[in-house]
Amino acid sequence: MEIKEIYALFQQHSTICIDSRKITNGAMFISLRGENFNGNKYALKAIQGGCSYAIVDEEEYDVHQNTILVNNALKTLQDLATYHRKQVNIPLIGITGSNGKTTSKELINAVLSSELNCYATKGNLNNHIGVPLSILEINKKHKIAIIEMGANHQKEIEFLCNIAQPTYGVITNIGSAHLEGFGSLQGVIDTKKELYEFINHNKGHLFVNAEDQLLLSLSNGISQITYGKSGDVFGLITEITPLLSIKYNNEIINSYLIGDFQFYNILLAICMGKYFNVSNHNIKKSIENYIPTNNRSQLVKTKKNTIILDAYNANPSSMKAMLNSFANQKYKNKLCILGDMLELGEESNKEHLEVIKLTNELKLDCLFVGEIFNSLTENSFKTRNELAQNIQKNNIYNKTILLKGSRGIGLEQLIENL
Repeated sequence: MEIKEIYALFQQHSTICIDSRKITNGAMFISLRGENFNGNKYALKAIQGGCSYAIVDEEEYDVHQNTILVNNALKTLQDLATYHRKQVNIPLIGITGSNGKTTSKELINAVLSSELNCYATKGNLNNHIGVPLSILEINKKHKIAIIEMGANHQKEIEFLCNIAQPTYGVITNIGSAHLEGFGSLQGVIDTKKELYEFINHNKGHLFVNAEDQLLLSLSNGISQITYGKSGDVFGLITEITPLLSIKYNNEIINSYLIGDFQFYNILLAICMGKYFNVSNHNIKKSIENYIPTNNRSQLVKTKKNTIILDAYNANPSSMKAMLNSFANQKYKNKLCILGDMLELGEESNKEHLEVIKLTNELKLDCLFVGEIFNSLTENSFKTRNELAQNIQKNNIYNKTILLKGSRGIGLEQLIENL
């Protein structure tokens, strides 16, 4: 069956399902496969549970009048999204970066949604599966879309751009992340700039941090709007308590974001709002009402301590930015609890040693957790449970505590001990 015919069936309900445990009545089920699962096995169950059709790519599961056999179910999902994107001719903002892309996406969505029907990637569905699923959720009621694009190997951003077809592009920053897949920092640079190259080739527009010399260099000659402490849209930091306040257009905007590095995420959202004609009143209101969730830069107060929870993810650049910001905040009794930064490949030990060195230079009291930190420094624990037991014995209280580490370390689970 041709993709055009499959698309006509998809349009009957315009809903895709890839998990037979979460069926929406009338949805089209797509049987994805992985190392430890085979969606084909659940295709018939999905139809029996209410799905209208099921895409399978193994002949033995083509057992129902509403199963559709294809060569590759994942490629069919991606081709379906590419075809759908051509039918919804709206502005689409592609956003990527080593750090800050999810927060920036959420802020931009908050601002644009105040006056426009805006679609934004849900959670961090930003890979070769998540981007097609996101594109297929865009409908004719949406006036603009924001699609987050993640990558852990070269050419992945180019691939995602060919599906999403962004008309506007943002790289929040470029740093040492997923080095295991990219091979080097240069590999990260080459991959992220694939977004700029797509935008340039298709005569789109960029939003560029005016203080980021690398991004300015990579975007040279491409149509762009700049933002930051200078540039086309500019502001300044007024206070960090640790919540960040900024001044823009002679007005103070008080955010719920933590860390001076969040300044650029806020200015990007303002820049987008101005470009798409959102009023200053709604820009300010939207930013002030945005509260981060999902363990990203959250301020948590327990009976004993104040916690800055930033445990969703960590890489060398985001770790260093947060540590520098935390060191500059005017708190007594600071404590850092830092978890391993994963997926750094051959650079792992070097990058962890640099973080340890930085904490010493900043004179921050630290506890480290994870096999990598544990092999490199004292005041460290191999597992989170070992650290939890130590915390219970030593009864930490009246401190401002930074919790930051990779998702796999699960530092948020320490809160009950703090």
